[in-house]
Parts: sequence; C-alpha cells; structure tokens
Amino acid sequence: MKHILLNLFLISSLLSQYNAYDLNHYDYSRDSLETELSTSMLKSFIIPGWGQLSKKDPLWKPFIFFGIELLSIGSMFHYTKTSEMIRNDFENYADDHWRLNLWYNNTKIIFPDRWNEIIIGTHKIGLQIDGKYYFSDNLENLLQQYDWSEIFVVRDRDFYENIGKYDQFVGGWDDEYDNPFDSMGNWYTQTKGSVESVILTKRKNYYRNLRNDSNRYSNYARYAVSAIMLNHLISGLETVLNSNRGNSIKNNYSFAFNPYTYANEGGVQLVFRW
Repeated sequence: MKHILLNLFLISSLLSQYNAYDLNHYDYSRDSLETELSTSMLKSFIIPGWGQLSKKDPLWKPFIFFGIELLSIGSMFHYTKTSEMIRNDFENYADDHWRLNLWYNNTKIIFPDRWNEIIIGTHKIGLQIDGKYYFSDNLENLLQQYDWSEIFVVRDRDFYENIGKYDQFVGGWDDEYDNPFDSMGNWYTQTKGSVESVILTKRKNYYRNLRNDSNRYSNYARYAVSAIMLNHLISGLETVLNSNRGNSIKNNYSFAFNPYTYANEGGVQLVFRW
C-alpha cells in the first residue's frame, strides 16, 4: 500500500510540471486562412459604388454601380407591382366567371361515364360550410346535407391555380356550353405536343393568359433582386481586384480561421485595427 501511495505521489508531482495546453508538447499541423477586407470593399458591399468613390476612382465606376443599383431596385418594384395588379385582375375574373355548381353540373355533361371520378379527382378545392372546412372530393356527400347557398369555395392560391391548370375543373367556367372536344367554339380542346391535350373555354384561356403574365412579371422581379445582390458583390470585389495600391486605404479589418488555438478550440477570428 505504501508503494502504491508513493508511486501516485511521484506521478502527480511529475504531471504538475507538465502544461497540457502547451502546443510545443504536441506534434500537429496548423492550417490557417487569413484574408484582409478593406474599408472600400465593405463600403461597396453596403452601397455599390461607395467604395470606388472613396478611393477616388474615375467617376464612371461608381456611377455605373450606383446606376445599376437604382435601375435594379426600380425594376424590382415595377415588376412586383405589375405582377400584383395582374394577379388581382385574374382573381377577380375567376370570382366572376367560375362557379362551384356549374362545375358539378357541367362535369356530369362533359364526362357522363366517369363524372364522379372527375369530381373526386387528383386535385382538390377547399370548401367551407358553417365555419368548417372540407374538400371538393366530398362534394357529392355534402350536397345531400347542404344547399348550394351554404357551400362556399375557399378561394386561395391552390384554387386559382387548379381552375386554370387542370381539365378536372374546366366545367366551372360560365361560357355558353358547346362541344368541348372539337377545336372551335366557346369550349374546345387544344393539343399540346403529340400526346397531351387540354380542354379550354374562351374565358378559361383568357384567365390562363392573365396568370401567365402575372407569373412572368413576378419572375422579372426575382431577376431584379438577383441583379441587386450581384451588383453588391461585384462592386465590393472590384475595389480589391482593381485597386491602386498608391491610393488604396489601409486595411482595417481582418478575418482569420485557425483550426487550432491554445484553448484547443478552433474558430473564426474577427479583428478590428485602428
């Protein structure tokens, strides 16, 4: 027992002289990545052209970046507003010209052998009755309990997409009815490619064109947002890639990544110098 205690005492004494956090005691490889960001770069990341202006670059540089920024922001607001205006137009048009009872009755005429299958369908429209919500696949059962005046369509995004996109809901349009399987008249079939075809009405086709226009302008607005982000990035990088060392402002910010530190924990360092 005495020998055990003596050995533990000696080991403790030796370890007390050893600094476990001294990296000189370990064989390791240190990887580090450090990059300098100039004040001009940060300025241009915030407002494109600001960094070029502060570096006293030729005036055409900041004017180009700032002009692209104004044009992109203006385009974003313009296309967003146009898309919303057209969206209101096609939603109001659908509210005026698509009705649930017409869909139910016309579906029986268009698809006499499988109308119930079409009503149930693969896509659904939301319905509301006395504050409770149902789906159009249950419409046949609901009509045994409620009158048409008690059943309200939930006119949400899915509704406005479904009635313009799928043949399942074509019967709800209030065009004067004629043969939907020919290529003329108020109701007609349009072939897409060599196999697919879609049943249209004149009003459904007009509605689809409005939706396409709204979506197109919405895409333009997203492109404008992408242009804004890209303009910020290019403007910031340009201050470094094409900087004049004689006129450049000294770096004040440093970002460093060190996987090993004296606390045995790696991480990202942000250093401010002034």
